[in-house]
Amino acid sequence: MFLGLIRDRTAVFFMLVLPLLFLVLFGALFQGEGGSRSTVVQYGEVTVLDELDEEHLAALSEALVLERTGDREDALERLRAGEVDAVVWEETPGTLELRYSAADEARAGAVRGLVNSLVQDANVAATGQPPAFRMSTERVEDESIRAIQFLAPGLLGWAIAMGASFMSAFTLVNWRRKRLLRRLWLAPIRPGAVVGARIGVSLGLAMAQLVLFLAVAVIPFYGLRLTDMWWLSIPLVACGTLAFMAVGLLIGAVTSTEEAANGVLQAVIMPMAFLSGSFFPTEVMPGWLEPIARLLPLKHLNEALMGVLSRGEGWGTALPVMGGLLLFAAVVAAIAARLFRWEAK
Repeated sequence: MFLGLIRDRTAVFFMLVLPLLFLVLFGALFQGEGGSRSTVVQYGEVTVLDELDEEHLAALSEALVLERTGDREDALERLRAGEVDAVVWEETPGTLELRYSAADEARAGAVRGLVNSLVQDANVAATGQPPAFRMSTERVEDESIRAIQFLAPGLLGWAIAMGASFMSAFTLVNWRRKRLLRRLWLAPIRPGAVVGARIGVSLGLAMAQLVLFLAVAVIPFYGLRLTDMWWLSIPLVACGTLAFMAVGLLIGAVTSTEEAANGVLQAVIMPMAFLSGSFFPTEVMPGWLEPIARLLPLKHLNEALMGVLSRGEGWGTALPVMGGLLLFAAVVAAIAARLFRWEAK
């Protein structure tokens, strides 16, 4: 099975090279997104900002875009959505409260440094007295992501789905058409060995896809920073592979030719990839599509991969998805077994 895979150059291209080309291309196109200045929202009166003269304001504007608002909750919601980089207000006279985004450590450090510098300048102005101002800071985990943080998990999920489903469907249809299934059944080899070999090759391909994607994404040009829990992507990819192998088996069970299998696979996998956020964020989709997307296994695989690779999420994110994918694989495989036939129609 392994030799058959690597000898099929078309299969290798579509399962390994093509998804990687998408990552290389999209990562290069969007890796420079984002402005050079940070956006800080000021809620209410903030003494150290309100008392700045024109010269200091001009200097500050080179690094910060300062906005004013009368709605603190709205400002914090914008921060969590990734629309702004920080929110600042004066809780009590002389005490600044700063909430900043944790999505970009470099930008967060710059915001903290600038605001802290303003506080220290105000303290220096109050020479001979106890510090008149102090700053309280707190990280806010926002829901925004850099382009590579979205592209790497999403395209990896699509590659896993495409590779696992295409391999199992085409193998089943091809073997049935060439009457290899009957020969294997009569051969002195246990069915478990044949099934195990098929699963082993699919898992091997999936792990190769994972290694290649991460190797490209962590290149400084693309800038994906793996979290401490990135290794949870390994069991997630394995469970995703089994789930989409089952999809391929079901399609292979109901189709008689490679052309028919390819058509059904394209009609299933490509719409699923778009609805699951493999190519663009699902937030831009109409609201009525969200319940449909939530029923798709690829949607949950993509979100879990993003969680463990980009957001530092752990077992709480991975385990439910892994269990759901394995349950999905079992149900679909059982249906495929009921529809299985030895001979082509």
